[in-house]
Amino acid sequence: MGAPLGKGALTPRAIVILAVSAVVLVTASLHRLVFADLPGPEFEFSGETMGTRFLVKVAAPSLTQDEHAAVGEAIVERLTAVNAQMSTWDPESEISRFNRHAATAPFPVSPETAGVVAAARWVAQASGGAFDVTIRPLVQAWGFGDGARIPGGPGPAELKSLRERVGWERVSVVGDALVKLRPDVVIDLSALAKGYGVDAVSDDLMRLGHANHLVEIGGELRARGRRPDGEPWQVAIEEPDVDDARVIHQVIPLEDRGMATSGDYRNYYEVDGVRISHTIDPRTGAPIRHALASVTVLHPQTMLADAWATALNVLGPEAGYTLAVERGMAAYFIVREPGATFSSRATPVFEAVLARTQEP
Repeated sequence: MGAPLGKGALTPRAIVILAVSAVVLVTASLHRLVFADLPGPEFEFSGETMGTRFLVKVAAPSLTQDEHAAVGEAIVERLTAVNAQMSTWDPESEISRFNRHAATAPFPVSPETAGVVAAARWVAQASGGAFDVTIRPLVQAWGFGDGARIPGGPGPAELKSLRERVGWERVSVVGDALVKLRPDVVIDLSALAKGYGVDAVSDDLMRLGHANHLVEIGGELRARGRRPDGEPWQVAIEEPDVDDARVIHQVIPLEDRGMATSGDYRNYYEVDGVRISHTIDPRTGAPIRHALASVTVLHPQTMLADAWATALNVLGPEAGYTLAVERGMAAYFIVREPGATFSSRATPVFEAVLARTQEP
């Protein structure tokens, strides 16, 4: 026989009834947890992509569990596809396989990759060759990028040989195929791919019905609609030359536009006190040597903001500003001045865009 039940102890039948009741309560709680809407007013999604990080903010009063999952899945699916198309780090991406394609026969690619290369050619021509996706061999020779050699730069003979492989006209787009003028030409879409990825994710969010959002990949951004409080999304332009710190130079409101910044203050080295920038001028084959610290471009397409920021950074504070004004671009230049100080200069269109965004 078992031990007698003490005062207040539960009978076996009572224990079973309680256990069943507990299961019912837990099941009901889980049902509410799984099927209840997630409260807003802002939802964040983040992770790693393209060798950097992404952050997506969606403004909404609430999202159902299914809506939240759909957003996350759409972001991952899109960025995975962009990497598979345009990454130089993935040996099986379209671009990596095209670079290994040592022939001048057309190489089939996705419509997305063909479109990005076509955009790169357009910016290259419009900038007088200041933008060039075939620049990778020179970037590596100066000590930057994957497979880079020891810093120091190429000698005259090597530089001459490398420059024969570089030039935006050496790659053309024929339908959904890329064609090399020389078999040893390679391309690198890193100056457009992050911007393209931002635009693609933003378009996916619009298709899912989320008109108010901010998408950022490695510093390239696109804002649509407004924040939960009804104000424009607030984004920062960094102060250059602040070692490892992230110091804000200026905060600007961003609405229904992309934004990209190009500068030499994060990726460079020095030789005998001379700054060697990772930004190579395709027209000379050498790193830029002017006083422009950074340039920020606003554009309806982040991909083109990305490309134009690079082109204007190559051109420098005078030629870059002149071209930006001539082409009606919204651009903001930060220039190094004597005494470790900076001056800034915005194009008229940049000032007009900010003024419109700040209107109530």
